[in-house]
Amino acid sequence: MSAVDNSSASAAYSIAIVGSGPSGCYVAHFLRKRWPTAEIVIFDRLELPYGLVRYGVAPDHVGTKAVTRQFDRLFEQGGVRFVGGTEIGRQVTVDQLRAAFTVVVLATGLSADRALDIPGPAVGVPLVGTALAGIYGSGRLTRLINGHPDESAEGVVFGQRVAIVGQGNVAIDLVRMLLMSAQDLRGHGVPNDVVNAITAGPVSHIDVIGRSSLHRAKFDAAMIRELAKISRVRFLADPNELTEVDSEPQNAASGDAAKRDAVVSLIEESVQADARTVRFHFGWVPEGIDGGDSVEGVLLRSTDGSRSRVRLAADSVLTAIGFLESEDAPLRRHLHESVDTDLDIGRLGAGLYCVGWLRRGPQGTIPANRTDAKMVADAIGAAADAGEFSPSKPGFAGLPVLTSTTRMERS
Repeated sequence: MSAVDNSSASAAYSIAIVGSGPSGCYVAHFLRKRWPTAEIVIFDRLELPYGLVRYGVAPDHVGTKAVTRQFDRLFEQGGVRFVGGTEIGRQVTVDQLRAAFTVVVLATGLSADRALDIPGPAVGVPLVGTALAGIYGSGRLTRLINGHPDESAEGVVFGQRVAIVGQGNVAIDLVRMLLMSAQDLRGHGVPNDVVNAITAGPVSHIDVIGRSSLHRAKFDAAMIRELAKISRVRFLADPNELTEVDSEPQNAASGDAAKRDAVVSLIEESVQADARTVRFHFGWVPEGIDGGDSVEGVLLRSTDGSRSRVRLAADSVLTAIGFLESEDAPLRRHLHESVDTDLDIGRLGAGLYCVGWLRRGPQGTIPANRTDAKMVADAIGAAADAGEFSPSKPGFAGLPVLTSTTRMERS
């Protein structure tokens, strides 16, 4: 098959992107640069775009959220159409999209909180919302803090003592949000019912629990330095856990020393504060959560078995240990894989691609998703150059069920 002349085919190409988070928007950006006159439509089940940037980034990280201004230009000047309130997999199938568009890109991300694999009072019952009241996943909480329409603060109780399982940047975001004043939270646009839930305790002590040593904790040093800006908080840790070195050599390039310095400085500079406390636990994993109807404590064991088990009193447990595909999601990646699948370039099948967390798993920041989107867009371009695509498909006009009923937020 001869290669397609992109200059003439551009106007006839139609691209459907499912998911308007950073990965989906970046794919649209790169494909628009490649094909300036192609029809590009981004679908999302929510009525507002931007996914993770709008609902998954801490509201006080305004610099990170500012990337939406770049995406705004896609819709306002770049001719990309946003179709909100449309759930692909329910209202329209992926097969229907593939029949209507030259290329379909799945960019839905991963939104289900990974559950703690430990028993509660009912042995063998998986936790995170099923065994005890007072256990919340970070994905749900971050969406709640950002006013996601699917989330409600009804019944959410943090109490005075909170245990956070996980030591990545999301865990540190939760620490920061829980320590903010009601005025600061409202100033960042946090809904009133969420502000009331956070400040009702009020939170007076937070335990941050992670299996890694300090050198291998997942948070960035910059995130720790942000905690130093919060007043009236004393930060604590076992001195032995601050100096412990893993058996594997440190990777200086990863910022291990910077992380340690940031935590040590945070602890030393907060020594005079006595109003509220945050204690880091490095090298510990939860092995149980106890309580009657709601959380009362967390049982910990050391990862190397060298220390005695401990119990931390807690009114709630927040998990920040990663994300998965939701089991009831209408669009699951494995259902669209084929003999032609090559996940290294985001290819699921002829004219069907995936990008971002759906392609590579729940890791990487917004800049990493930009890099990922560029790679997938290049793979799509290479397939077009090889003559793989038919430019004669109808695009959005080929979905009559949507053309007259779906709300268009931007076009």
